[in-house]
Amino acid sequence: MNDSPLTALVLAGSRQGAADPMAVAAGLTHKALIPIAGKPMISHVLDTLRATPAVGRIIVCIENPAVLSGILPADVETMPAAQGPSASVLAALRAHGTPLLVTTADNPLLRPAWVDAFLDGAGTADVAVGVATEEAIRRDVPNTARTFIRLSDLSFSGCNLFLFRTPVSIRVAEFWQRIEKERKRPLRMGWLLGPSVLLRFVTRRLDTTSLLARIRKLTGAQGKFVLMPDGRAAVDVDKPTDLELVRHIVDEAA
Repeated sequence: MNDSPLTALVLAGSRQGAADPMAVAAGLTHKALIPIAGKPMISHVLDTLRATPAVGRIIVCIENPAVLSGILPADVETMPAAQGPSASVLAALRAHGTPLLVTTADNPLLRPAWVDAFLDGAGTADVAVGVATEEAIRRDVPNTARTFIRLSDLSFSGCNLFLFRTPVSIRVAEFWQRIEKERKRPLRMGWLLGPSVLLRFVTRRLDTTSLLARIRKLTGAQGKFVLMPDGRAAVDVDKPTDLELVRHIVDEAA
C-alpha cells in the first residue's frame, strides 16, 4: 500500500466502560496503563506507529483521555470511546474517513516491520485483517495459548491489525457492530453470516474464499486476510499469562 500519510486508530477503552479485570488487578483504571519494561503498554504501541513511515496521524480512542495525561506524545490525538470496539471504529471512520489503520493498546509486541508487511499485503482490498497462521504461532511462540479460527484451508489467530482502506469498508464496520452485539451468542453471530456459511464452518468445510465472498455479498467490500510474517504478532495481552509472556519477550529483545 502506497497511500500516505495514513491515520492510525488505537483502541484503548474498556468495553462499555466496564473495568478490565487485569487493570483492576494492577490497581489501574485501564489495561493500557499496565507497565511493560518500565513504560505503559500503550506506549509500546505508539512508539511502533510513530516509527512506521506510512503512518502520519495517530488517534487514541479512550473514554477519559485524562488517564493518559503525561503518557501521550504531543502529536497523538484522542477521541472518546463508544460502547464497544466496532462502535468506536465506526465513529472514527465517520469522523476521519478512510484509509484507517486500526490496532489496540494491548498489542505491545507490534513492530514497524509488521505494520509495513500488513499494509503491503493488503494490496487493493477494501478491508484487510492481519492474521497469523497456527503454524507460525506454534513456531515463534510455542508456549502461548491462543484461540484459533479453523477454516478448511487455514487455521489462524487474529493479530489486532485492521485496515479500512476504502469508503465501502465502512459497511464492514457496520456489519461488525451487528455481530459484536451477539458476541455472547455464537450461533446468532454465525446466523448473521447465513445458515449455509454457519453449517460449513461447523463441519469444517468453510474456506477463506467462500467466507470473503459471503462478506462481500453482505457488505459490498472486498476483504483480505493478510498473513503476518511472525507468529508473535498474534500475542496480545488478554490474561495474566499473556502479560508474563510479553514481558519475557520484551526483556529478551532489550
